[in-house]
Amino acid sequence: MIESPLLYLLSIALLAACFGIAERQKLHAVFDKIPAVVLIYAGAMVLAALGLWDSNSLIDASYQTAKNNLLPAMLFLMLLQLDFGAFAHLGRRLLIAYVSATLSIAFAFVAVFTLFSFNTQEAGLFSALCGSWMGGTANMLAVASALDVSETMMGYALIVDSVDYALWVLFLLALVPFAARFNHFTQAEASDDRLQELGCACDMGTPRYATLLLLALGVALFTQLIAAQLGGLSRTTWVVLVATLLGVGASFTPLRQLYGSGNIAATMLYLLIALIGSRASFEGMQNVPLYLLAGILILALHALIMVTLAKIFKLDLFSIAVASLANIGGVASAPILAAAYHRSLIGVAVLMAVMGYLVGTFAGLGVALVLQKIAS
Repeated sequence: MIESPLLYLLSIALLAACFGIAERQKLHAVFDKIPAVVLIYAGAMVLAALGLWDSNSLIDASYQTAKNNLLPAMLFLMLLQLDFGAFAHLGRRLLIAYVSATLSIAFAFVAVFTLFSFNTQEAGLFSALCGSWMGGTANMLAVASALDVSETMMGYALIVDSVDYALWVLFLLALVPFAARFNHFTQAEASDDRLQELGCACDMGTPRYATLLLLALGVALFTQLIAAQLGGLSRTTWVVLVATLLGVGASFTPLRQLYGSGNIAATMLYLLIALIGSRASFEGMQNVPLYLLAGILILALHALIMVTLAKIFKLDLFSIAVASLANIGGVASAPILAAAYHRSLIGVAVLMAVMGYLVGTFAGLGVALVLQKIAS
């Protein structure tokens, strides 16, 4: 049993690194179906159940310190990639499709949550899941932290996110051959938007890496200091909001040209997932099928609304499908779907998905207010 906080953090980092590198190098076919974040969480949960880590005060303190500082640092780096100018030039159809996808997902969460009469704890679960399905896993963590969602409920959210999201990706890819028929139904023309892929494929280099890391850690420290002085909301909520605003503000400066922020943020995300998994348990896992069903109903209602709006606004299948997956799947999968239509459309998917880093946190917290009121 590990009793040292240093060994605890080292083992967490090793676990995250092993799965992260394995996914990046595609060392096993399992990573084509299950994202590394889920495997990291499951691995940490299994190790915790086996009693690898002691639950003493020093380890508890190291857990809180690492989690509280990695979260704002990760959010800041993710939001550095925002490009409002390019997003605004997507065009009317794509902007309508993106806004429709976001609003329909929010409505679907509220409707299905009401249908199942879930409790207050489950409101946290579905609020975190909503953050993910409007942005990404980073937004899920931000919403969950702000709402103080338990590690076990986070585990449920990750499972539903992984399983239902995988089904949704397969469904949207299967629809690609029917694009012409769908466009005829909605009286829409096929999307002719052409944007190049965004970002830089060049090597980060030590100076750029060090600059980004220093900035992120500085933001983490600053948010902790500011949050301690603010009232009205919980300290973690203020940390999330301040880090988000700083990231948005920095995206308007030359700092956005420091390509590579997403890579460092992804590393921090893996570490956060491993930390949370180390505190979770298998208790209550019998509820997973119910949550999976609720997730499928949310996606089904979202799809019905999107098809209806596509008919009203004469949107093509590419626009609504990529807008949907940019919300639900994020940067990891939306470009894949876009490439299935045409490689020149990948940039559209990337822009929509990156915008989710901003929308996901605020929208998830907004939906949380509604769900908590319904549950109370």
